[in-house]
Amino acid sequence: MARKVLAVLLPLLLLCAGVIGILLLCVPTKDIKDPPNFKYGIVLDAGSSHTSLFIYKWPADKENDTGIVSEHHTCEVKGLGISSYADNPPNAGKSLEVCLNEAVEKVPSERHKLTPIYLGATAGMRLLNMSSPASSDRVLEEVSSTLQTFPFDFRGAKILSGQDEGVFGWVTANYLLENFVKYGWIGEWTRPKKGTLGAMDFGGASTQITFATDDNIESKENEVNLRLYGKSYKVYTHSFLCYGRDQVLRRMLSKVLKAQGYPSSTSNPCWPKGYSKTLSLGKHIYDSPCTADEKPNPYNPENAISMTGTGMPDECRTYVDSLFKFGDCKFSTCSFDGVFQPAVTGNFIAFAAFFYTVDFIRTYMEMPVNSVADLDAATREICTSDWNTLMAKAPKLESLLPDYCTSANFVSLLTVKGYKFDNKTFPNIKFEKKAGDTSIGWALGYMLNLTNMIPAEDLGVRKGTDYNSWVVLILLFVAIMLSALVMLFCLLRSGKEQTI
Repeated sequence: MARKVLAVLLPLLLLCAGVIGILLLCVPTKDIKDPPNFKYGIVLDAGSSHTSLFIYKWPADKENDTGIVSEHHTCEVKGLGISSYADNPPNAGKSLEVCLNEAVEKVPSERHKLTPIYLGATAGMRLLNMSSPASSDRVLEEVSSTLQTFPFDFRGAKILSGQDEGVFGWVTANYLLENFVKYGWIGEWTRPKKGTLGAMDFGGASTQITFATDDNIESKENEVNLRLYGKSYKVYTHSFLCYGRDQVLRRMLSKVLKAQGYPSSTSNPCWPKGYSKTLSLGKHIYDSPCTADEKPNPYNPENAISMTGTGMPDECRTYVDSLFKFGDCKFSTCSFDGVFQPAVTGNFIAFAAFFYTVDFIRTYMEMPVNSVADLDAATREICTSDWNTLMAKAPKLESLLPDYCTSANFVSLLTVKGYKFDNKTFPNIKFEKKAGDTSIGWALGYMLNLTNMIPAEDLGVRKGTDYNSWVVLILLFVAIMLSALVMLFCLLRSGKEQTI
C-alpha cells in the first residue's frame, strides 16, 4: 500500500516543486534577500483656506516601473492659507514649521537629503497675484526660504495654474484607482478596460472639472493631451476662479447686501432661522478680487453689518443661481460664464468640498444623494431647518452649519445646471475623500509628474514577483512539503505495523 501511495505522492511533489521553482526564477535576487526599502516625496498643498502637507512613499526599486505610491503621512497646517499672510509674509513661512518638523520625524533620516519637497499654491495665491503681484512674490520667497532650512531636497515653490490643478487632480484619481495600468502580482502589467473617470474638485477659491473625451474640444485652452503608459488621452479641463466654497460664500453675502441696498442690518435667506452674526465688510466680504466689483460706494472696510437668517429656500436658490452667468455662449455648447464644455461622459469622482457637502447630507441629515431629486430634497431640508435643529444634528460643526444651505444649493446648480448632469448621468458621480488610504487631490499627480514616475511609453512585463508574493510562495511550498512528508511518515508506519 505504501508503494502505491508513494507512486501517487512523489509525482505530485515533483510537480509542485517544479511549478514553484519556475515562479521563483522570476524573482530578482535583490527581492529575495530583503523587503524593499522606500523612497519618499513631500508636497505642500497651499490652498486658499489652509495648507496641507503630504508625505508619499514607494518601494525604492520601483520608481518609473510601477504604480505603487501610497500616502505615508499628512499634516494640516494651523491657520489660514499662505495667501492670508500678504501683509506679513515672514509668518507664511513660519506657519509651515510645525508640519515640516513632523516630516523630519516621519521620513527616515538617511532619506532626508534624497527626498524631494515641493510647494504648490492654488487659487488663493492666484487671486493674491492678481491683486498684488509684489505681495504674492514676497510670500513665495518667504515660504521658499523656510523650506530650504529643512534637510530635504527643495524643488521649488510655485503657483499652479487652474489647468494644472484640474489635470493633476484627474491624474491622481485615475492613478490611485489603477485606471491607467494595473500591476499584477506575478509582475505583469495590464491595462484595465474600464477606462478613466472624470475628476471634480471644489476648493476654497476655485472649482475644476476634468475628463477624457472623444468629442472635439472647441476651446483649445481647455484641451490637454497626455501620453501615459503608452496610451494617449485627450482631456478636457477648466478651472473656475471665484467659484470655490469660501469665495462663493463671500459672493453670496455681497449679493444679499447689494440687493437690499447695503443696510447696516439685513436678513439672509440662506442662513437658518434663529442664527445671526455681525460681519465686517473688509474682513468677511470685500477682502477678495471676487467681490471687488460690488463694493458699496462710499466703502469703509471697518463698517460692520448685522445679519439674521430667515431660512427661505427658494429665495436662497435664486441668489445662488445669480452667481452663474448662463447663456451668452459662442461655442456649440457651454457650461456657464461662456466657457465651452463637451457633454459629460463616463464615471466621475467628486472630492474636496463636494465630498464634505454630500457627507453632511448623508451623515447628519441622514438623507441619500443618489439622484438629482435626492440632492434637491436634501438641499430644501437643510434650508428649511432652523438653527436649533441643525445644532442638535451636528453640534461639532457649529462654525460650518450656517453655510450648508448655500453650499448644497451651489453643488446642485453647478452639477446639474452648470455641468449638465441629468437624471441619467448624475448617479455616475461618486463623492469621495480618498481612494484607499490616499487623499484625492492634485498633490500626488503633481509629484508624479515632477519626478517622472509615470512614463509615457508602455512598460510591458518588467518585474518579477514582489517580496510579499515571494514569501507566500515559499510558505506554500513549505506547507505542501511538510504535509506530504507527514502523510508519508504515517503511511509508512502504518504499513510497517501491518506487516508485523
